[in-house]
Amino acid sequence: MKIMKFLSLATITMLAASCNKEGGVTNKPLKTQLDSVSYAIGMDVAKNVKATFTEFDNDFFVQGYSNVSDSTNILLEEAKAQAIVRAYFQKKQQEEAAKLEEEGKKNQEVGVKFLEENKTKAGVKTTESGLQYIVLNEGNGEKPTTESKVKVHYHGTLIDGTVFDSSVDRGTPAEFGVTQVIKGWTEGLQLMSVGSKYKFFIPQELAYGANPRPGGAIKPYAALIFDVELIEIVK
Repeated sequence: MKIMKFLSLATITMLAASCNKEGGVTNKPLKTQLDSVSYAIGMDVAKNVKATFTEFDNDFFVQGYSNVSDSTNILLEEAKAQAIVRAYFQKKQQEEAAKLEEEGKKNQEVGVKFLEENKTKAGVKTTESGLQYIVLNEGNGEKPTTESKVKVHYHGTLIDGTVFDSSVDRGTPAEFGVTQVIKGWTEGLQLMSVGSKYKFFIPQELAYGANPRPGGAIKPYAALIFDVELIEIVK
């Protein structure tokens, strides 16, 4: 189990690198390669512990390490210790899942309200799927198909204006297949002629839905806005 492997590594390396027999910090200088390797691993483990636990008792951590190392005064049987850790992480995962579900529900409600209001504004057109768009500039070139690869400039924001991705800001157009993007893009690109610039308002079900990129600015069930310029059909 990855969690148990991580905790075993933490027990061995963090304490071996940073604690003396009395449990105090040694603050020894690094003299050998092994010293540096040991210290570096301790740094990495400490970083992971801080990222994993919002609360952590270093004294009991040291006590557990020392008791097992010396085979004395062990307070928990190994099987029970592992069960406690599993239960702790299962509870944390359940709490996080519930939190994400609640945030996703709120994001969806906010997105629906935004799109309902947005579709009544001047210039906004709505397709059967729910995609909304405004024609900022209409080109006169050909339109891509699902078989096409296109070159575009785009600027993507959340409905609150937060920029999450922009080829415009990077200064380099992007190239990709029409079907290699979210559903809202696949549909919207086929409405455009080369030389056009549209603004897309994309409901969550045509964007990333419940599964945006982990750790990114886009949250589950978020509606998205893109300014898209179709520069050319590459093939």
